[in-house]
Amino acid sequence: MPETLIARRPLLASLGLASLGAVGALPARAQAVDANRAAAFIQATGQELVAAINGRAPAAQRREQVAAILRRAVDVEGVGRFILGRYWRQATPEEQQQYMRLFEETLIRNLSARFGEYQGIRFSLGRTQQRTEDDTLVNTIVERPNSAPFTLDWRVGEVGGQPRVVDVIAEGTSLRLTTRSEYSAVISRNGGRVSALLDAMRNQVAQLAAREGR
Repeated sequence: MPETLIARRPLLASLGLASLGAVGALPARAQAVDANRAAAFIQATGQELVAAINGRAPAAQRREQVAAILRRAVDVEGVGRFILGRYWRQATPEEQQQYMRLFEETLIRNLSARFGEYQGIRFSLGRTQQRTEDDTLVNTIVERPNSAPFTLDWRVGEVGGQPRVVDVIAEGTSLRLTTRSEYSAVISRNGGRVSALLDAMRNQVAQLAAREGR
């Protein structure tokens, strides 16, 4: 039986992703983005998220608003294919399509369920630095009622001419690398079958949906 995916870092595993492009095509490679532009992009995205989370709409509606913002902000296809790594080429076209759908839904649901309940959240920018030729790192500080502030570092690259989030780093740990390791472990422990990962992801989506009461 396939393993059930249990995120060791719920916050990391919850950070969601953008709308899907054509799965069969190569995703656009992230290019360097100006530090000021990257900071402005994250500032605007953060303000949108805070407004949605702190709004007066029912929790389910707030989660949908958060999901919509993230679909615009994050390079889902590039991140998703990076995480699957060498197994992407081993997957059939149908498995690739299923994986991308499940990948988006799992992370969007995780984020929406976790942050949709934290009204009173505040978000502020820290330092910004261009790290590599491909991305700029934007530091943010997130404050929640009755909780210690925490930092999130957003890696921003230019994808298709627009700034997009290509990774998130929390507690010094990369979302892309952590999730890649987790997914690879599920596949390798199940005879190298991508289908085993898809089964585990379906189970996770079902658990998240049940938790949301949907």
